[in-house]
Amino acid sequence: MSSLIFGLMVVAVALLIAMLLLLVSGVIKYIPNDRIGVVEKLWSSSGSVQSGLLALKGEAGLQAELRRGGFHFFAPFQYRVHIHPMVSVTQGTIGYVFARDGIDLPAGQTLADNAGIADFRDVRSFLANGGQKGPQRMILREGTHIINPALFVVMTEEATYSMSLDAKEKIYYEQMRGLLDERGGFTPVVIKETTGSHDSDQLAVVTVQDGPGLLKDELLAPDVGDSHNAFQEPEKFLAAGGRRGRQERVLVEGTYFINRLFATVEFIKKTVIPVGYVGVVVSYTGHKGTDLSGTEYTHGELVESGCRGVWRDPLMPGKYAFNTYAGKIELVPTTNFVLMWKSGESGSNFDKNLREITLITKDAFEPQLPLSVVVHIDYRKAPMVVQRFGNVAQLVEQTLDPMVSSYFKNVSQTKTFIELIQSRSELQANASEDMRQRFQAYSLEFQEVLIGTPKPQEGDNKIENIMAQLRDRQIAREQVETFAQKQIAADKERELNEAEQRAAKQKELTGSLVDISIKENQGAASVKAAEKRRQEIEALAQAERFKQEMEGSGRASAIRSVGEAEAAAIQAKSEAMQGEGADKQLMQTVMLRLAEAFEVAKVPLVPQVQMGGADSNAFSTLLGLMSAIKAGELTATADKS
Repeated sequence: MSSLIFGLMVVAVALLIAMLLLLVSGVIKYIPNDRIGVVEKLWSSSGSVQSGLLALKGEAGLQAELRRGGFHFFAPFQYRVHIHPMVSVTQGTIGYVFARDGIDLPAGQTLADNAGIADFRDVRSFLANGGQKGPQRMILREGTHIINPALFVVMTEEATYSMSLDAKEKIYYEQMRGLLDERGGFTPVVIKETTGSHDSDQLAVVTVQDGPGLLKDELLAPDVGDSHNAFQEPEKFLAAGGRRGRQERVLVEGTYFINRLFATVEFIKKTVIPVGYVGVVVSYTGHKGTDLSGTEYTHGELVESGCRGVWRDPLMPGKYAFNTYAGKIELVPTTNFVLMWKSGESGSNFDKNLREITLITKDAFEPQLPLSVVVHIDYRKAPMVVQRFGNVAQLVEQTLDPMVSSYFKNVSQTKTFIELIQSRSELQANASEDMRQRFQAYSLEFQEVLIGTPKPQEGDNKIENIMAQLRDRQIAREQVETFAQKQIAADKERELNEAEQRAAKQKELTGSLVDISIKENQGAASVKAAEKRRQEIEALAQAERFKQEMEGSGRASAIRSVGEAEAAAIQAKSEAMQGEGADKQLMQTVMLRLAEAFEVAKVPLVPQVQMGGADSNAFSTLLGLMSAIKAGELTATADKS
């Protein structure tokens, strides 16, 4: 029994030893289906590898061919199998391949040329067709890749696939991973326009790190067309004449699987030209173009689009994928814009540095004049403005500001401060006419100038005193006008009250007015009748007076004649008598004759109508005669005494 047990134990030990020998000899090797096996030949009659990393001619060393999952049989003690995972590139990521063997890279070349390489699975083909060492231009897309880790090091976002690396190799690949992480190299370039996102309206500027350098005087690599599929196929890009450096062509919305060791990307904003503006392109690249500005324009050249210089045709409002490294776009407003010479206020983006204009008036005041100027630029002349001044801001600060300031300073020296205030409208009209001509010389269209109220400088009270006096004077005028208006209002109020009272008593007033009219008419009729009677009486009186005058004049003449005759006779008698009673006798005779004459003529002793003149009154004549006689008597008596 014991011998049987001993025999079984011997058999078991023999089997175990056989299995150990079989395992150690490497005759049978099992490879899991999700792994790959790298075969290493331990010895060979062909000797070991003389050059390169892999044994391609049956030498001892790492073999080019891989083994997949399952049992594999080898000659005992001649082969060793190294099991490694397959390369897995996850969805939406990029894998980078580094060749540990191949042709050395020439000077100036950054990445290995893959023009003759279909893929990295066939190691022999890679090495036979000129595969080069180092980082490869071709990348790995998502999926599982069967790649020999003895020749290639594959770096994905999650892991680095390779056989054992020495310390220097580990440092190198760690640096490469850091570089790719910095460039976002494991993910594709995604450009999308999302409303409200900070990535909205972006584009990518590409900088190629491989290929021939730029030519002299070139800032950007020229566009080589679409054959390279937006820099995703480096070999085609280089074959089309692409050069290293920042590219003129940009990337717009889309997803791009770009090898970040071949080309890096920089995100910039699209250029938006809003409504009311045009964009004048100043290109830094392109060939030299023909001057299209004309012989009359001497401030620079305007060229066709795509040439180096200022483009003659501006860009209309819209959104443009413009490479800002290839040039710049100067926005020029085409609507009216306002330039304000006033501190703390702005009418546009071009007047932030403008301040009130300091004037010196004829009477030595120094006010500050705020004003606004409305300007328009013809969009067809916008390139000329940019070519001449660089941009609108420089135009305003270097040309318009000195020109406008000088104009108003010159005008202010011809006017006193009061005149400057009172003639504002005239000054504004003259300024509009004068500056319109000046603006045309700068390819600008002057629209209007608006002059504000001059104000004193800080700490200057003289102007304020003048303004206070003007205000007081105006207030006094307004008060006079107010009082006059109040008086008119009071009169109107009285008239209104009278009208209201008259309306209330209209019936009585109408009746009284009718009565007054009737009485006035009656009085007028009476006056007319009295006037008629007066005229009749006056006419009769005049006729009677004329009659009496005529009759009295005749009779008086007769009586005078008779009296004169009698007087002569009496005088004669008196002289003859020469006695004491001669005069009395004469008086008696005259009186007697006169009485007879009056009686016969029937003439009143005193006329009814008194007439002027000595000859027109017989009674007066008689009285005069009697007075003369009496005077004579008195004289004679005196002489006797």
